[in-house]
Amino acid sequence: MSDDEQSDEHGHDHADGGGHEHADDDGHDHQHHQHDAHHLGVAVVTVSSSRTFDDDPSGDRIASILSDEGHEVVVRELIADEYDSVQGTVDRLTERDDVDLVVTTGGTGVTPDDVTVEAVEPLLDRELPGFGELFRRLSYEEIGSRSIATRTMAGIVEGVLVCCLPGSEAAVRLGVAEIIVPEAPHLVGLSRRED
Repeated sequence: MSDDEQSDEHGHDHADGGGHEHADDDGHDHQHHQHDAHHLGVAVVTVSSSRTFDDDPSGDRIASILSDEGHEVVVRELIADEYDSVQGTVDRLTERDDVDLVVTTGGTGVTPDDVTVEAVEPLLDRELPGFGELFRRLSYEEIGSRSIATRTMAGIVEGVLVCCLPGSEAAVRLGVAEIIVPEAPHLVGLSRRED
């Protein structure tokens, strides 16, 4: 048997690359990422009854991080903390041909006017519970047990990734830089892959 071949414990020979997907030297599995959407059209939605476009540091941070990664912010909206407003806005944005990713900021806490999660959940075709789980784990490293107060969540609506983040600038930096940037192209690509 050559150096390029291996035999497993059952005596099966495996030539290098014999139909299996292998990661390259930097750990990336290029076969796994062949459907990635590398350039995303982004909608940024700030949910707040007190912010203005001139005073929206969280929305600004989302837009700047994603733009720096080569994605295009095609629309920014600032809407009130109202169920119908949030649901209608997200629904309308996910129907746009130029939007692949919707990122909301605000309305994911536990106060009575935090309605983003309730408004967005009924729109989802697929929920991604791991998004909120990972966000809270990473957030715990920064703010400890207070991380349980965020109901950050994400899901897919008609092939569009929707991510709902808290309203603080630190939270959106964490969610966008640590989760959305590395995973959004892959998730969007998979959600639009033909059977």
